Order: sequence, then C-alpha cells, then structure tokens
Amino acid sequence: MASKIRVVLRPVKSIVVRFCPFESNVESTRKFLGCINHKKIQATNRNCEVIADVRHDGSEPLVDVMFADGERLIMKGANLTTIEMLTALGSRCNAKELKEEEKSKKKSP
Repeated sequence: MASKIRVVLRPVKSIVVRFCPFESNVESTRKFLGCINHKKIQATNRNCEVIADVRHDGSEPLVDVMFADGERLIMKGANLTTIEMLTALGSRCNAKELKEEEKSKKKSP
C-alpha cells in the first residue's frame, strides 16, 4: 500500500508529528509516523530529525515538515489519509531534488 510511494528525505531537515492518541481522527497520522520511521526511508537522510509529539490535550493531528532551505510543509492529518500525506511529502521532496540538480548543472558547465 504505502510502500509503493517513493519518499526521499534528502532535502528535509526535520519532521514533527503531533497528535493526541485518544482522538478518533489520528489513525492516518500515526501510520504516517510509522512509515516515516521505516529504515529504508530513514536511510535516505540520516540527519533528518523525526519527532513524535504525543499530547493529551485533544489537539488536531498535525505533521510539520521543515526543509533544509527553510520552507515548511504543514499537513493537518484529521482530513488526510496516510497515502495523501506521503504523496504530498514525496512530491515536494522530488521537486526540491530536481531544483538542486538544475542548480548544480548550471554551476558546472
């Protein structure tokens, strides 16, 4: 299922996954955390910090991704599936990878 989605964390600095485990709408966010902690995804960037912020305050499930260039991606997990979150992260990472490749090609003619 989610293993078909390719996520390369090379342009990611940190990921904070925040949720209250006692709410009914956190299943997709918990699964996202499990997928991101998989050894194959972690191997794409050993310096990427993954933080699980588990709260008991009824807060909305949230995934906050900080990229190395300072850009942020905030996903509210209450209305998203695990696949949607992984796809969004994967496509943003791929776009940043392509941008970096283009920059390096322009620098070295």
